[in-house]
This record gives sequence, structure tokens and C-alpha cells, in this order.
Amino acid sequence: MKPGNKIILITFFLIFSNILNSEERIASTPLINMEQIKPSFEDLDNKEENFFSTKDLKEKKIKKKLKSSQAVLIGLDKTTAKSSEIVINLREIKKFGPLEIKILKCGKVQIDNKIDSVAYMQVKDLTKNDNEQVFIFNGWTFASESDLNPFDHAIYDLKLLNCSSA
Repeated sequence: MKPGNKIILITFFLIFSNILNSEERIASTPLINMEQIKPSFEDLDNKEENFFSTKDLKEKKIKKKLKSSQAVLIGLDKTTAKSSEIVINLREIKKFGPLEIKILKCGKVQIDNKIDSVAYMQVKDLTKNDNEQVFIFNGWTFASESDLNPFDHAIYDLKLLNCSSA
């Protein structure tokens, strides 16, 4: 046998012996049951309230009433080209067409020596009855930067105008 044939034969033997000695078992992780997973954003208020006594809760509610703020949005119906101003208080749900809009936080921030309104908004589309727990938009939106407004819907458009105290 030639030396080149020996090297090929040895490498073939090593590869073949590794295949024979390897286990034919595939390790897998247990499956997650999606029905048992609860969304964390829904239970946030309940968890916070359990830490306080009822007296603290009453004081907290009074402070919220004093510091109540509003978000002013412009809603555009792209099919009719009609726009309307939507004023939403914090943690209040307003409807715009089939959309259900909830503002969790609203305030002013300073970016590059400019004051801008920013709001944390959750939007559900009620025409989709698949899962009522899913938001089509759940995030921050800025008034002056239209590029930072990632809300995307085929028929409706929402834009934050301002945050103000009531």
C-alpha cells in the first residue's frame, strides 16, 4: 500500500468509528404550555397594591388625583382621511374606531435642550378576537419625533401631540 492510501484509510476509519460510537439520543427541553403563561403587564397594578395597606392606598389614590395628567393624541382614519383629537387621562381606556387605547405614563423629557412630550401607550385592536391579551402596540411614543413612533396599523394612525396636567 502506498503511504497516501494509508492516510486516507486511517481518516476513514476514525470518522466511521466516531459515527458508530456516538449516541443516537437527542436532548430536548420540556415544552412550554402557552396557556399557563400570564402577561406581566396586566398583573403589575395588583402586585403593587398588595404591598401597601389600605390607608396607604387611599393616600396614593388622592395623590394620583392631584397629579393627574392627560395625553393628547391625534387619531387618523386612513380610509376616510378624517382626523380627531383624543384626550386620554392616565390609566383610562378610550376607543378610537376598533382600537382601544390606554396611556400608562405621560410626561415631558428634555432631549438636546428641547422639551418633548413622551407617553407609554398600549393599543389593542378589538376586531381581532383571537387573543384579547395581545397589544398591537405596547411602548413609548414621542411627540416631536415621528420616526420614534413605531405604531403601525393598516387603517388607523395615532400620534402623540402633548402631555398636560389636568
